[in-house]
Amino acid sequence: MSIQSKHFQNAPENLVIESLQGLCSLNPQIDLDTANKVVYVASPDRSKVALICGGGSGHEPAHAGFVGYGMLTAAACGSVFASPNPSQVRRAIDIVENEKGSVIIVRNYTGDILNFGLAKEQYAALHPEKADRVRFVIVGDDVAVGRTQGKIVGRRGLAGTCLVYKIAGALAERGAELDEVHAIAQWVSSRVGTIGVGLEHCHVPGTAAGESHLNPTEIEIGMGIHNEPGNRRVSPVPSVNELVPMLLELLTSTTDPERSFLPFKGKDHLVLLLNNLGGTSELEMAGIIRETRHALEAQGYKIRRVLAGTFMTSLNMPGFSITVLLLPHRTETDESVPDTELLLSLLDEKPAVPGWKWASATTPEPSSLQIKRTVSTAPAAAVGDVTKLGSEDPAAFIASVKRACGALIDAEPEITRMDNIAGDGDCGLTLKDGANGVLRNVESGKISGDDVISSIISISKVAEEQMGGTSGALYSIFFSALAQGLQANHGHQKTLTPALWAKAVSYALEKLYTYTRARPPSRTLVDPLDAFVKALTASKGTDFAGAVQAADAAAQKTRDLEAKAGRSAYVEGNRLKDQQVPDPGAWGVKVVLEGLLASA
Repeated sequence: MSIQSKHFQNAPENLVIESLQGLCSLNPQIDLDTANKVVYVASPDRSKVALICGGGSGHEPAHAGFVGYGMLTAAACGSVFASPNPSQVRRAIDIVENEKGSVIIVRNYTGDILNFGLAKEQYAALHPEKADRVRFVIVGDDVAVGRTQGKIVGRRGLAGTCLVYKIAGALAERGAELDEVHAIAQWVSSRVGTIGVGLEHCHVPGTAAGESHLNPTEIEIGMGIHNEPGNRRVSPVPSVNELVPMLLELLTSTTDPERSFLPFKGKDHLVLLLNNLGGTSELEMAGIIRETRHALEAQGYKIRRVLAGTFMTSLNMPGFSITVLLLPHRTETDESVPDTELLLSLLDEKPAVPGWKWASATTPEPSSLQIKRTVSTAPAAAVGDVTKLGSEDPAAFIASVKRACGALIDAEPEITRMDNIAGDGDCGLTLKDGANGVLRNVESGKISGDDVISSIISISKVAEEQMGGTSGALYSIFFSALAQGLQANHGHQKTLTPALWAKAVSYALEKLYTYTRARPPSRTLVDPLDAFVKALTASKGTDFAGAVQAADAAAQKTRDLEAKAGRSAYVEGNRLKDQQVPDPGAWGVKVVLEGLLASA
């Protein structure tokens, strides 16, 4: 896949400052030292411990998005993926000067440690009486970096750092002493582990357009948040229920000498954080949450809290990371080990910052119980008597249904291409979903040539439940009305005839027109449908091939039509004419009818 290298910006060199200025507009409780790119709480409570963080920009909302009451007091921001310099950090230390002291929390990257550490030591040299009032915590939670590889530099700091910010910040907000805040930050940092995965690298604004680093069938496990190489590449791209166990094996293993970083003992209690690296849709993230919960619970872990969202991104990287915080074991009696309920209460407190995502302050029920509740137990409405009409040739009827579905599935890429230009890009997949649903019903016997009306009702149900959207509704209405038309006009016939089909489709079209304003020529699916129905009705059902030809001509003609309804009505007209793209929905009707004809 290609790297997204286009960005919304004025000039790359001003992007960080302008972003921080926008953040201050969003969060009035913070101010910005523009010269030093330090975001800070404008009116901090100087009787409380201050928390300072920072690092390269490009990981938003970390770090500046977590500055505010109840979390961080200041953040020193570097350029994209570049550490701030010591003078910026010293400025942050000066701004948050207070009665109790400050804790600096940095991720384990050489530049951050050197620059923040130098600023701390320079501050101590200038203020020897306050030297012990600025503490330092380094977070390295990346389990992709094994002990041998990272024996000198250690593990990289990833999204687990955000849990350290949150818990330490909430404790500081309660008025805890410096030693307490520093100790809990150190303890949490020692109990977090993170593993990430990416579909592709990200692109840094202002740099040359990048080339793809991974081929279309590859993913990279353990990729760093600055595009650093990962643990390994996997091809083909596994399904989520295959991928998540791979990631958790690296995260929770107690037998891998390279990566057994956390002291798991079995049936441990965890906090789970799912982090979007910037380019993964909310739809996909929710599915990842589901799979991760299932996999952890299957291993016997007790998940006490679930957090998910964008916490620490890698600009626009299409990927995600999984972080676990291993809560104290019941057997841990050391006084330095914090109480589990204390940690959870600190995590649950809502900070006044824009970057922290909503989370439920409760322990989630086991996913097995939630799944049970999603299965409806309400009784189904009774079904009335449906007339049983058979096809003249039941085998040919089923063959035609299969052929039409196969044609739709084969046409999906082309219909999708059309809809990416003329609509919202989902028409091909919607029709393919419907076709696959119909084929499953054929295999299960719900669709049969011996009971055509019930079969059509079944097709209508598939359109309603598995296609969805406008197309699904239109198809469902049409097929429901088609079943009504067959029942209303069959007389005492037991077998369907061409004339009965013609009456029924005419009836169905009229019913459909009561629910849509689209009329031909409108550049919608009604164009070929109307042409087909009128031609078939005119021949009293005897010229099916001629009716399909009429539908084909109408679908082809949509290339030159102005859109009056449907998805294309929102697309600039000249673009459609210039590219000569037919309406995707109309093309879908044409494909279905030609599939039926091919097996007639």
